[in-house]
Order: sequence, then C-alpha cells, then structure tokens
Amino acid sequence: MLGQRRGTVDKGLLIRKIIEHLKGTLEAGMEAARATSAAATDPDSKAENKYDTRNLEASYLARGQAARVVETREALMEYETLVPREYGAGKAIGEGALVALRGGDGEFFCFLGPAAGGMEIEVEGSSVMVITAASPLGSRLWKRRAGERVELSAGRAASAVEIVAVT
Repeated sequence: MLGQRRGTVDKGLLIRKIIEHLKGTLEAGMEAARATSAAATDPDSKAENKYDTRNLEASYLARGQAARVVETREALMEYETLVPREYGAGKAIGEGALVALRGGDGEFFCFLGPAAGGMEIEVEGSSVMVITAASPLGSRLWKRRAGERVELSAGRAASAVEIVAVT
C-alpha cells in the first residue's frame, strides 16, 4: 500500500528522513557484510567433503552484501546532494517531485527520488512512498501534471489514480 495522505509534507524534512533511513541501512549492511565476509574466510568453514558448500554459499552471500552496501552508499550520496526543486501549478512531474494522488483507496503521497525506491517514510503524520522513474508508478507519473489521471495495472487488474498536487 502506498503512503496515506494526511495533509501536507515538508519536502526538506522528507529528504532528511530518507537520508537518516539510508544511513541506518548502510550501517546495518556494513555490519552484515563484515559478518558474512568473516564467515566466508573462517578456516573452520572449510569444506569437509565435496558436497559441503557452506564456504561457497558464505562467499556468495558476502559478495551480495558488499554489492548492497555499495548500492546503499550511492543512493545516500544521491540524496545528500539532491536539491529539491519546487513544482508549481502546471509543472510536469520529474525527479524530486512530491506527488499527492487519489485512487480507490483514498489519497496518498509518493516522492519521485533518484534512488532507493520502495521505502516508506513517515513524516509529519503522513506516510510517503519513495519511488523512482524506473518503477512502474514512477514511469507512469513522469512528465504528467496535477489534474491528470494515470492508469495503473497490477497483473490483470487495472485502476486509475488522479494526480491531486505536485510540489
């Protein structure tokens, strides 16, 4: 479910909360990467026979954790350098837009960020879903304006949402 709308959201505060969240994710990821790397290189995890793949599995996991750390670090840098621009009446949606949408489930907020889509951030009593231009919803909203309707599909089901406001 996308973020529920309860009024307005300060975009600067939202970005600060995204950065906080990413810093926490990065710290946890770095700890997990250290732990999986230690497990992969531990002499006690040496294979006991040709069917014992613990060491190999641990090395794959360590590689995946390290890649996730790099991805999170890059996303954090993108948000730390993001300068949110204001979207006035009639401006087309682009990166950095905070979009209020109305659909069958009520009104909700989405923030079109440069990275780290899928996060849900609580700010000022509202829940905001972070999306990217590469996501299905982000690509549908890109270059649209307040007042337009956008068709969304999930499997065989289709629904429409109205763009209520873009800030």
